Amino acid sequence: MRLKTRTALLRGGLVPALVLPLVTTAQDGLQVHGNFSSDAQYYTDDEEIGAVAPAQDLGVNAWGNVIFTYGRFQAGVRLESYEPALLGYPAGQPYKGSGLGYRYVSYETDDLEVTVGNFYEQFGQGLVLRSYEERYLGVDNALDGVRVRYRPVPGLYLKGLIGRQRFGFDNGATKGPGIVRGFDGELSLAEAFGERWTCTSNLVLGGSFVSKYQEDKDPLYVLPENVGAWAARLNFTTPKWNIYSEYAHKINDPNGKNGFIYKDGNALLVNATYSTRGLGISAGAHSFDNMFFQSDRAAPTPFDLNINFLPPLAKQHTYNLPATLYPYATQPNGEVSYQGEVFYKFKKGTPLGGKYGTKLAVNASTALALDTTVVPLAGDSTRTGYRTNSIFNFNTDITNKYFTDINVELRKKVSANWELALTYLYLEYDIDVIQGKPGKPMVFANIAVLEGLHNFTERTSLRFEVQHLWTKQDHGNWATLLAELTFSPHWFVAVMDQFDYATFNSTFPQEGDPQADTERIHYPLASVGYIRGANRFQLSYGRQRAGIFCVGGVCRQVPAANGLTLSITSTF
Repeated sequence: MRLKTRTALLRGGLVPALVLPLVTTAQDGLQVHGNFSSDAQYYTDDEEIGAVAPAQDLGVNAWGNVIFTYGRFQAGVRLESYEPALLGYPAGQPYKGSGLGYRYVSYETDDLEVTVGNFYEQFGQGLVLRSYEERYLGVDNALDGVRVRYRPVPGLYLKGLIGRQRFGFDNGATKGPGIVRGFDGELSLAEAFGERWTCTSNLVLGGSFVSKYQEDKDPLYVLPENVGAWAARLNFTTPKWNIYSEYAHKINDPNGKNGFIYKDGNALLVNATYSTRGLGISAGAHSFDNMFFQSDRAAPTPFDLNINFLPPLAKQHTYNLPATLYPYATQPNGEVSYQGEVFYKFKKGTPLGGKYGTKLAVNASTALALDTTVVPLAGDSTRTGYRTNSIFNFNTDITNKYFTDINVELRKKVSANWELALTYLYLEYDIDVIQGKPGKPMVFANIAVLEGLHNFTERTSLRFEVQHLWTKQDHGNWATLLAELTFSPHWFVAVMDQFDYATFNSTFPQEGDPQADTERIHYPLASVGYIRGANRFQLSYGRQRAGIFCVGGVCRQVPAANGLTLSITSTF
């Protein structure tokens, strides 16, 4: 009866074939690890913020991973449940039901690793391939197939894979129609030459090739069924320097995101960092041109079946106002970005360092439209849509700009129990392009943040944030107050209020109406949490502002909501 129950639980994948023999015949050498996470929210209507509770009232996202390891074998499963999914989740295709979302078996021996089933993989920075999961965005493009990794000699790493991508979830993971195939090689000279490499520096060279296959059923166009992309990269490192560059080229890939044009795609990124004691400097630039790369040319949203990943060149803020109101999302069809940052620590005992030292960070980034010329559309072979005039565009005219972020952070410990941080940000934000709000004007915003941490005792501390955003566009001014009281090692309590008051005047020039009434709306939220060992519980109640939620340059829309939320996480 026990074996029958296990078989029923794991039915539907490759895992039972290997896991069950291991469980029944090799108990002593078997290791089992895993984790569980669940977010449940009870919704209520709130007319003031436009929140409408769904018919079910309750949304639940839950998933659990179990990993079995025995010697050189490893197998794992992930069971998922969306009964139904939380509002606004995921970023792409809807998830519904409960079932098996991920399963795999892998074996490793003599520098060879073979994985059959689901897996995540990345070549270089991901310009031609990145299969990954971002759980709280609902982004999951796991491959289902076969992957082989091999190190034939020291310093040389080879990868090969083939499979289809996860498309959605309907009582189990569903797959897209396209087949993805890829190969990657990387050579580390320091590892390859061993003791003969006497330099303190290292040079790593790499190259990738990825192709997708999808049958052509289009009645209008002759579409390429095999679309290939290649990339080359180098990474030079010294004790103080790290220089990385990668170039990618994609052959013509007419698809729903580029208007079915027959134009090649290109991507180039360059990053350099210098670090020494108390000083860090980084600079980067990239150019993306027609680089949407999805295994289904008719994928319904920009979040579905992405083969590649285009990293943003913008600071990933953690403070509430800049992170949730105006975060930048990469524009795959065309953008040029630059970023620079300087970090400096003033030493203890100096006039600016004081007793404990002072940290200063200055960061600036911008994203611009490509410099292009429109090409009249004609037949298939000449239907290129536009011509790119320059790979790096220095035109900073406001009509050509998507985004600018200039920020300064000063962090200082002022006493044995107090630490303060002051941050200022200046933003320029094309909300029309980035968030898809046609006709909306460019947003110009200033944000100030004061963060403080006070340690009452070794186990009790209070952290607070005071944030304010000034703008005459979009929803106007915002203020956020946050306080978190921690009683280590088990309890914490947090309260937050976001306040959209547009302006203190009685009217606000909104959406072209200079006499629009000013809205003043509070979004309070209270949370209490308990941590015991590997288990964490958090209960929250309050309002959720409609907007966007971003991680690593990928964003999803979040609807307005009001209700009670329970989050549970556990590992074993």
